[in-house]
Amino acid sequence: MAAPTIVQYVIVRSDLISVLKWPTGAVIAQACHACSAVIHLFHDDPKTQEYLNDLDRMHKVILQVPDEEKLKNVAKNLTEGKIDHKLWIEQPENIATCLVTKPYLKTDVQQYFKGLKLFK
Repeated sequence: MAAPTIVQYVIVRSDLISVLKWPTGAVIAQACHACSAVIHLFHDDPKTQEYLNDLDRMHKVILQVPDEEKLKNVAKNLTEGKIDHKLWIEQPENIATCLVTKPYLKTDVQQYFKGLKLFK
């Protein structure tokens, strides 16, 4: 039987590309910043350590939301559910661009992301 999957969820605003016309690389950088921040913030967490101990099998799910309001709603729901995450606020623009959870068992957090589509 396979071990339970530890996963990080990465939620990115699709309007950064489609409406605000950010370059794809800039959007990817936002997700990278948030992933790095989460690993730093929750480095000592047991699930984070387990995730980092198997670097060649890291699992991330990259999802999209249409805009900043929806991203902030996801953050609010995660906070209410006591799910650790980082809402990345790009400076100097001071806008929320993406959100990343700390590593969790997929079964413990997947319900928070129902209805969101894979980023494309």
